[in-house]
Amino acid sequence: MHSALIHPSLADCRRLFLRNYEVFINIGVHDFEKRGEQRVVINVDLFVPLAMSTPVEDKLREVVDYDFMRATIARRVEQGHIHLQETLCDDLVKIMLAHPQVRAARVSTEKPDVYPDCDAVGVEVFRIKDA
Repeated sequence: MHSALIHPSLADCRRLFLRNYEVFINIGVHDFEKRGEQRVVINVDLFVPLAMSTPVEDKLREVVDYDFMRATIARRVEQGHIHLQETLCDDLVKIMLAHPQVRAARVSTEKPDVYPDCDAVGVEVFRIKDA
């Protein structure tokens, strides 16, 4: 899962993460999925250069705030029905990468209640900001 950590362009980064953030959203392509919300578990990893995220004054303004990840997810899911987990992941990664301090982002979504014989079905996207 964290093979991104060995990517050479991330060697000077710290990894911030939001783990197992559970939301209830309207997602899916089938008619029965469009009638109500489903539980979706979202994970985010942000890679931020140490030079941009090492606090000198021990102040929140010196780092990427965890609230940024949660608020980004909340704003996206409030926009209405999403057909595909792929769309949700792509949208979230794009917004995360728009943050000036973020060099790379990994986002995964899981729908844990789709099949009774597995833990979840999901999608993961990893992108590094163009230099």
